[in-house]
Amino acid sequence: PAHQRGMDDRAARRGAGAVSMAHDHAHDHHHGHAAYLPLALAVTLLYAGVEAGAGWWAGSLALLSDAGHMLTDALALALAAAAAWAARRPPTHRLSFGLQRIEILAALGNAGFMLAVILGIAWSALDRLLHPVPVQGMVVTAVAVVGLLVNVGVAWLLAHGEETLNTRAALLHVLGDLLGSVAALASGLVIQFTGWTPADPLLSLFICALILASTLRLAREAVHALLEGVPPGLTLPEVGRRMASIDGIVSVHDLHIWSLSSRRVALSAHVVVRDLEAWPRLLAALTELLNADFEIGHATLQPELFQPALYAIDEPAKPRFQG
Repeated sequence: PAHQRGMDDRAARRGAGAVSMAHDHAHDHHHGHAAYLPLALAVTLLYAGVEAGAGWWAGSLALLSDAGHMLTDALALALAAAAAWAARRPPTHRLSFGLQRIEILAALGNAGFMLAVILGIAWSALDRLLHPVPVQGMVVTAVAVVGLLVNVGVAWLLAHGEETLNTRAALLHVLGDLLGSVAALASGLVIQFTGWTPADPLLSLFICALILASTLRLAREAVHALLEGVPPGLTLPEVGRRMASIDGIVSVHDLHIWSLSSRRVALSAHVVVRDLEAWPRLLAALTELLNADFEIGHATLQPELFQPALYAIDEPAKPRFQG
């Protein structure tokens, strides 16, 4: 439940320039299905070894690249599992918000890791186009079918867990693997029935292009969160205007909204009111508005008494939001 702390309005009137602070802390204890990450890690790591051995024996770049991709998936899942655990650690005197943001760092690290994998596979595919080698299509097909089933299972586990940037990054790796298995399967079938070996590296390049778009989008979202940008789906003017529309509030200024984690949004603002004695009521109304309409569970609100000379504005006909 949300916890509110506001200074008594009598204290707010003590002395010139006295202000009151209001905090709303809504701690999200929804951990999702965190146990899915270690299970997905074990399955992915096991099959990566199987696929690497089969790819080396069959001479298939599609299988070898998919095995390498699955190995990076295992590392990504390990990082995601560690970040999910760390994000639930309680706050300390040095880290007052705890380690919630570590999952955003993990997502960014996984996106960078994925870019390196894409470049490596693309380089190998181009080299294979220039220097073709024999490929055993039947072996590639059989291993790719099993790999496809494994990746579908792991993707299902992650898709039914907690939805954060961190798990989205891990899921991106696994979906890339799933597409890699599809490419390897198609490559094996083409080579088995036509003998056209360039299908192997060409399909690898196609998968790289598909994964690249999602990887760049994930990296952009992680960087935006680290720069404390306004979370997707929220706009500063809209939130400010809705806050200022509450009866008794003159205006809202110095409004900031940012992400503490993928599932927790924070806000701070100065709220100009006509009567400080009405602040407890206004605080409750603002808290309800932010929680219900914008899913903002952590708000720091500072009330200020409306003084035309101080704010250099006339009594407005309607509430206003000052950016």
